[in-house]
Amino acid sequence: MKVLVAEKIADGGIELLKKEFEVDVITGMTPEELVAAIPAYDGLIVRSATKATREVLEAGVKLKIVGRAGVGVDNVDVVAATERGIVVCNAPTSNIVSAAEHTIALLLAQVRNIPQANASMHACKWERSKFTGTEVLDKTLGLVGLGRIGALVAERAKGLGMKVVAFDPYITEERAAQLGIGYAATLDELLAQADFITVHLPKTKETIGMFGPDEFAKMKDGVRLVNTARGGIYQEDALIAALESGKVASAGIDVYEVEPCTDSPLFAFEQVIVTPHLGASTEEAQDRAGEQIAEYVAAGLRGDMVPTAVNIAPVSPEVMEAVGPFIPVAEALGKGIAQIARGPVSEIEVHFIGHLAEQDTRILKTAALKGLLTVVTQDAINFVNANHYAEQRGIAITEHSRTDSLDYISLMVVVARTGDGEYKMGATLIGKKNEPRLVAFNEFDIDMAPSEHMLFLQYSDVPGVVGKVGTALGENEINIASMQVGRTAEGGTALMGINVDSPISDALMERINAKAEVTEAWRIEL
Repeated sequence: MKVLVAEKIADGGIELLKKEFEVDVITGMTPEELVAAIPAYDGLIVRSATKATREVLEAGVKLKIVGRAGVGVDNVDVVAATERGIVVCNAPTSNIVSAAEHTIALLLAQVRNIPQANASMHACKWERSKFTGTEVLDKTLGLVGLGRIGALVAERAKGLGMKVVAFDPYITEERAAQLGIGYAATLDELLAQADFITVHLPKTKETIGMFGPDEFAKMKDGVRLVNTARGGIYQEDALIAALESGKVASAGIDVYEVEPCTDSPLFAFEQVIVTPHLGASTEEAQDRAGEQIAEYVAAGLRGDMVPTAVNIAPVSPEVMEAVGPFIPVAEALGKGIAQIARGPVSEIEVHFIGHLAEQDTRILKTAALKGLLTVVTQDAINFVNANHYAEQRGIAITEHSRTDSLDYISLMVVVARTGDGEYKMGATLIGKKNEPRLVAFNEFDIDMAPSEHMLFLQYSDVPGVVGKVGTALGENEINIASMQVGRTAEGGTALMGINVDSPISDALMERINAKAEVTEAWRIEL
């Protein structure tokens, strides 16, 4: 597979990709050149200058993933990508330290008049009395948005002796307490007490323009502002009016509604410190972004879970830690159930039992669908389009959770229904290494490690069957890695599960059926 890197990223990221893929680094392409080139590539990496438009994505007939080496994905048409089953991912943690540090830098630069004093000195002046500053000790910093960057800013502000209070409708008071900061139940409550306000919000319909005349009126006189998040969160006209009246003493602005920005009314105010979107512009952040996005693009091209995909239901680090080890298990169950089901699958039930039932398991349900559809269709199935393809094929999927479990700490069971009946497979993880185990196969209990080649045989529980099967495999030079046997009752029906080292042909399946007199036989290839 081929990856196009359309903007400069860290050499480490390029080298990581080259271990598995053919990589072309072509920077400075025009939109027309990108449209012409993209049909040859399976993966695309951009930063902020290159636009992955609908036209580009529709031209990318082989395209499986677009990676943005940075936080936002404003330059990628996520809707168009999702329609085509293209994963869109970013590197959201690559610049959080840099952004937090730049926020603090803009805050301190305001209170100590550093840009103005620097300009004065470069003009060969000594105006010491003109640039008397203000301490931040014991002042209140109001954080609007307490995500990863906001939390880092809070930590650094506390180190400066500031009081910190945060407003975030998606964060609980308990979370603020964990960080050792105050909690504002409403934005108005924060505005009334903050000496400094900094915003750390995504660009959404709700956040753009959220600070207008009414919000500025509720702020303290002489408040100081910082924006290193997204341009337009402070309404420019309202901010200018507040600066002119003195309501806002100063501001530090790093982001703008339209970038590059080389002309703004804010530039006329000496007390407004402006920087050209430098929040992520450190060597460490750029290296980190390139290396992270290379890892995620490589994972996407391999068909693995991409933890930062923005067009998949988001999976928090906490949830991923809890359910991540089950993702390959879920996919294996989907693949297995597709191969044992007789006839087209019309309905899938996914059961989560034990501790797993207490987690957000949406990604596991999608992984099971992905595994099933990978077997039954030649289309490229991934975590983005699995649900879409299932819907197109008329496969209904339901999810059931039960926290009580008699046998396992966590158990996942997939049930498939067809016109010919119901089929079931269940699996768990055991030990410190989270080793997978198949523990349910239709009505049988079993305990076997999944492998690339597996054979399951259902037969009457009478002597000699195991020997006959072993002889048939041996005569065809098929080595048995391990074997497990389960039964419903003595003398009833039994199930043999066999891990073998190589595939089993149709002819050998027929021979085993005849020689061992099995009633049902299934091959599974993972």
